[in-house]
Amino acid sequence: MAQVFHHSTNLISRLTVYGAFVAILAAGFVPWLIDRSPYNTEQNVPREQPIPFSHRHHANELGIDCRYCHTSVEQSAFAGLPPTETCMTCHSQIWKTSPMLEPVRASFRDDRSIEWTRVNALPEFVYFDHSIHISKGIGCTTCHGPIGEMTITWAATQMKMGWCLDCHRQPEKYVRPKDQVFSISYQPPPNQLELGRRLVKEYKIYSLQDCVTCHR
Repeated sequence: MAQVFHHSTNLISRLTVYGAFVAILAAGFVPWLIDRSPYNTEQNVPREQPIPFSHRHHANELGIDCRYCHTSVEQSAFAGLPPTETCMTCHSQIWKTSPMLEPVRASFRDDRSIEWTRVNALPEFVYFDHSIHISKGIGCTTCHGPIGEMTITWAATQMKMGWCLDCHRQPEKYVRPKDQVFSISYQPPPNQLELGRRLVKEYKIYSLQDCVTCHR
């Protein structure tokens, strides 16, 4: 009996099967990759603001404590944004005629809030409390990155669930002495794990990983 199919059909069949398998993998992997890419998370992408506020100048060069502007960070779920009055405490005396700061002066004159662009944002279904993390020895730079080097602020982390769980599973890798929580120059010491294990016990840190911890 004559051969019905050309001998190349076997190769085509294999390529079709393997190609379909690769396509299925790509269909799942590519969306996952896009979801975690800077295109979607805007990680490491400086965010344009109505006023080019520099954390590097204010927090690093001038040494202004984080809590001077983010006044509710130790008592509230939200760190808070400073009212214009806080800015004018200094800028009514220095750089008081700078054109760059006219939006600040206009905000103060008109009693109208400055519309800052949010840099770090979590989905509405995620609950995060700044105060509990601060009280347990988690520093500002752990989540916000090298804020003292940012002339224009950007999101230093993806803030995806896996990133949060990494800290919740192994808090000893990230916890620091409480007197260093607001330090923008703090670097983990070589004995971080040893120090972290001691602080985890001292601060009574629990490895909370159940869903209702963050999803309420």
